[in-house]
Amino acid sequence: MFSELTRDRLKRFRKIKRAYYSFWILGIAFILSLFSEFISNDKPLYLRYKGKSYFPVTAFYSDQTFGGKYKTEADYLSLKEDEEFRGSGFMIFPIIPHGPLHSYLSMDDTPPHPPSKGHWLGTDSMARDVFARLIYGFRTCMVFSLLLMVISVIFGIIIGGIQGYLGGKFDIIVQRLIEIWSSMPFLYVVILVGSIYGRNFMLLLLTMAIFQWIGLSYYMRGEFLKLKSQTYIKAAKAVGIKPVNILFRQILPNALTPVITITPFLVIGGISSLTALDFLGFGLPPPAPSWGELLQQGLKNLYAPWIALSTIISLFITLLLTTFIGEGIREAFDPKSEQHIE
Repeated sequence: MFSELTRDRLKRFRKIKRAYYSFWILGIAFILSLFSEFISNDKPLYLRYKGKSYFPVTAFYSDQTFGGKYKTEADYLSLKEDEEFRGSGFMIFPIIPHGPLHSYLSMDDTPPHPPSKGHWLGTDSMARDVFARLIYGFRTCMVFSLLLMVISVIFGIIIGGIQGYLGGKFDIIVQRLIEIWSSMPFLYVVILVGSIYGRNFMLLLLTMAIFQWIGLSYYMRGEFLKLKSQTYIKAAKAVGIKPVNILFRQILPNALTPVITITPFLVIGGISSLTALDFLGFGLPPPAPSWGELLQQGLKNLYAPWIALSTIISLFITLLLTTFIGEGIREAFDPKSEQHIE
């Protein structure tokens, strides 16, 4: 399935324990976060009422379904305490029975509330569970940064590869255009686009993607410029192989090393950028769970250190694990470092 060179690189990566274990820890955490609704939610996983089964996590049920008066979604936390419901059914909640958007305004004192048995990391200024928002915020950060990385890699490979392969005036003209585009103030563009079209996940992703690919295109341009002068490429041109096939089947597989080694750092850049934009108020719109928004709350509520501290620790661990993975990949793909790997 894999070439001998690829298998050798994978073996070298596995020998770098720090990177290998970081990959598994971060990978498992990300996969689990994709099922956040089944881990942390104020809706029950399973509900039994008058002999019928319901699955509120995956379906909508109105208040009338369980003997209420309204057509809006049932308030399961209130329903759990209802004596009439208890006599006719029961419900099973996730291990963390809190959703990221539910405000516990009925709690004593004013929010934010300190960590307690019911809320392990306390609540934020809107009385929402901090642990739940951290879990959902982690998923948002990872999905956003991974999608941003994929889009950046695709654009970087295509544009940088075509530049390097064609060279000449085309390369110079495109390179000058890229330099002009890269000089544009990124934050101003985000603010302008957000003020005109509003803020949402996909729009923010696309706005960041049109800048993120530039650095990778420089690497790909250099690799294609170097590889197109190789003997096997000249032979492929001589036998009449189409330029598209030469570009993507002959040169690209041999130019992927910079792409693979730089992708973990693109993920780091995506997480950091999204967190920074959310912190400044130019990222995802409220009340979306966001680490940047939690950091902003922590700054405004210094007397509630659990908000900022838990977010900073989560962000630090995520970036640290991703950095270890990136360093491990870079070392595994460097033949000169093989003798130093223990």
